[in-house]
Amino acid sequence: MDNINAAQAISTAFSVLFKGKNFVRLLGGLGVTIWIAALSVAISIFLGFLFGILLTRKNRALKLLCAAYLEFMRIMPQMVLLFLAYFGLARAFDISISGEAASVIVFSLWGTAEMGDLVRGALQSIPRHQYESGRAIGLTERQIFFYIIIPQTIKRLVPLSMNLITRMIKTTSLVVFVGVIEVVKVGQQIIEANRMKIPTASIAVYGIIFLMYFIVCWPLSLAADKLEKRG
Repeated sequence: MDNINAAQAISTAFSVLFKGKNFVRLLGGLGVTIWIAALSVAISIFLGFLFGILLTRKNRALKLLCAAYLEFMRIMPQMVLLFLAYFGLARAFDISISGEAASVIVFSLWGTAEMGDLVRGALQSIPRHQYESGRAIGLTERQIFFYIIIPQTIKRLVPLSMNLITRMIKTTSLVVFVGVIEVVKVGQQIIEANRMKIPTASIAVYGIIFLMYFIVCWPLSLAADKLEKRG
């Protein structure tokens, strides 16, 4: 009897997903999540590569400045950065900024720091004899960097950057705190609208949200593991 009641409760909980356009709304929220993550990742990869190169420069002042930025972005929680970008910028400079824009700014700054550190590590892991071999065949420093060092760096970066992309996708759930209507926020709205009629609605809604994140992130994790083993 208990098993029947439990099955009915689960069935009732999942019925909320097919009530009206709830499932379509969740998919729309997932689209917002992926859009924010994709734009942030694209910016982070481009700026992170440049930042990583700066981290390997010999200039002491530049290295200290870059190290300070890297440590600040690592120490400061992303939620605090979101609040600073969304509320702080509006008050300090009297500008209006959307939650989506604030989210992209914060995740891009954070991703640039993390990607830059990965690039720095990959560049520094290239053996010195690669440079010496390039000089021995008459290549300039620029040619050595673009034709020998960069291709090897990218090969080492691919699995590591996929792990970072997965982290960025999962971290986008924080944008709910600055009013962005993404998948978690939509889920909360559906639960609140059905809490009185279907108390167990949260089980189904959060279960589907978990599954959505899993479907998006799992292939990236598998690809990262495969590339890392191949490398």
